[in-house]
Amino acid sequence: MKSKLDIGLLLLRTSIASTMLVYGITKLINGVSFISGLLSNYGLPSVLSYGVYIGEILAPLLIIIGYRTKLAGLIFAINCLVAILMVQLPNFFTLNEFGGWYIGPIVIYFVFGLAMFFTGAGKIALSSTNKWD
Repeated sequence: MKSKLDIGLLLLRTSIASTMLVYGITKLINGVSFISGLLSNYGLPSVLSYGVYIGEILAPLLIIIGYRTKLAGLIFAINCLVAILMVQLPNFFTLNEFGGWYIGPIVIYFVFGLAMFFTGAGKIALSSTNKWD
């Protein structure tokens, strides 16, 4: 029965983390000037905008391969929380044009990151013996 849980975790890890990876690759191609501008508006140094590469490229890659998944999940979740607070907070009570919660996808990513932090990758992973796996 445990193997089914591990297969489920593998499916979740690879599907959700890979969709976040697309956001990171887009920022790698187009840059992070939008995020730099947001940080400047909050009086924060724009160099922090490069942290998005950790949250949207490195963390998803680590989650996909199952290496230090708990740590990567925490970073993933923090990245999403920052995006919610800096960009999506005004849309918290808004519905999109299809009637869905406007910030639903980023909230799902956030909860996924927390879930990875609490569960780890399971046994189908590059590493499963470290406390951060």
